Amino acid sequence: MSSYVFLCQDCNKEFTKTLHMAEIEKGGVTCPYCGGNRVAQVVSDFSAVTSKKS
Repeated sequence: MSSYVFLCQDCNKEFTKTLHMAEIEKGGVTCPYCGGNRVAQVVSDFSAVTSKKS
């Protein structure tokens, strides 16, 4: 599962959801603030946690 950042086009608030990739492809993400479904995925930073030390 990955965390994705979305922007609601109805209330103009950003929110983060942890979803499977298949859920992203299906769509249907709703805003937790206003319940709107006009949301767009925002490009965000990526970080990975590994067990190897660099």
